[in-house]
Amino acid sequence: MKKAPFRNLLRAHPNLAGVAVLAAVLAVLGAVDLIRPFGVRFSDLSGRVVTMDTMIRIGILTIVVVGLNLLMGYAGQVSLGQAGFYALGAYASGILTTLAPRHGLLTGIADTWWWPWLAAAAGMLLTGAFAYLVGKPILRLKGNYLAMATLGLGFIINIFSGQFSEITGGYDGLTGVPRLRIGDFALWPAQRYYFLVWGAAIAVIVVALNIVHSRVGRALRAIHANETAAETSGVDTERYKIQALVISAMFASLAGSLYAHFQSAVSPSPFGFKASVELVTMAAVGGLSSIWGAPLGVAAMFLVGNLIQSQMESVFHIRGGEYELILYGLVLVLIMIFMPQGMITSLRAARAFGRRPAQPDGERTA
Repeated sequence: MKKAPFRNLLRAHPNLAGVAVLAAVLAVLGAVDLIRPFGVRFSDLSGRVVTMDTMIRIGILTIVVVGLNLLMGYAGQVSLGQAGFYALGAYASGILTTLAPRHGLLTGIADTWWWPWLAAAAGMLLTGAFAYLVGKPILRLKGNYLAMATLGLGFIINIFSGQFSEITGGYDGLTGVPRLRIGDFALWPAQRYYFLVWGAAIAVIVVALNIVHSRVGRALRAIHANETAAETSGVDTERYKIQALVISAMFASLAGSLYAHFQSAVSPSPFGFKASVELVTMAAVGGLSSIWGAPLGVAAMFLVGNLIQSQMESVFHIRGGEYELILYGLVLVLIMIFMPQGMITSLRAARAFGRRPAQPDGERTA
């Protein structure tokens, strides 16, 4: 029997097929909410556990975690301050798109449709430049010292974002961040924004997959395996580690800009220590050593949280955030006990275990 063309494609180009499948599934889910066949909305498919709002947040955080996987999973550099880069992107978009029009600056430019896009690009460049400058000294540290340094960096960015209230809005934050549009076509309501966010997330996944399968990716894996051996073999470890940090920071900045225009507001609270820990947890749950672990880990964390929140009262007859946190933590512990390498590695192991041994060509049935 001849193998199906899709199966052949999947085996020959698994990442290309994976991107195509992910894009197709997301397009169908988005179309359901737009068309609403028989009155069924997207959220109805999951008993209202997963909404369009949830899917947009999963897409935004997937962009951050893809960058974190590059930095931690491939380059082996611990980062507990990734939320800081996420905040820099959000504040760059928030400040440039609200303060300039409010104070009459850049007249004729700040009120154009392309100004928010330019602000997001500027935010990525500024965040990348900042990551390059701080990466030089920080990435000389190793292990726990590097983790503490990145944690401190995240704290500093978070505290600064609550200061200088005339620019950042202080702890109340900035409001009135405009929605994105292309010419006269507004990328809102949420159904339209969903396609923008996931288009960006898929583009980031494609870029990251190309990086990990390039010479840079091989160098990063060599650094992760043994930095001293990699340096002895001629790998410029400092340059590659900084490149990984800059790329991951720029991805986080892009996600921050998308978040700012989604919320139409920016404040320090979503970018604190808790956010950094959640990002690392999402990366670990999905699988640090795989780009595909990013969307899987983010989605799993969101779905578990939403499921616990929605079913707590009806199943356990208990109300209260503390009990939700206990159950949430218990689920995380179980995931890490039974899938210590992350979900994507466990899924691959299960698939390999269930696969039949390959037969010689002459024994295959026609």
